[in-house]
Amino acid sequence: MQPQQLELLVVREMPFGKYKGRRIVDLPGHYLAWFAREGFPKGELGQLLAIMYELDHNALRHLLDPVRHAAGLRTGEQ
Repeated sequence: MQPQQLELLVVREMPFGKYKGRRIVDLPGHYLAWFAREGFPKGELGQLLAIMYELDHNALRHLLDPVRHAAGLRTGEQ
């Protein structure tokens, strides 16, 4: 995992699906778990979703709060 990927988690938006337009950091755990079961997309988006899934699954979402703050976003902001 690269520091740049953590930054992308808080600014990159989901480009398709039910949660299109929602930042990856704000995707619900059940949606991330679905990708984990069914397969993550290829490329950078899949890597970011996999990282977010691991953070969510291990109750480590709070570790992104400083990154979110540095980007000027509030916790849970969409």
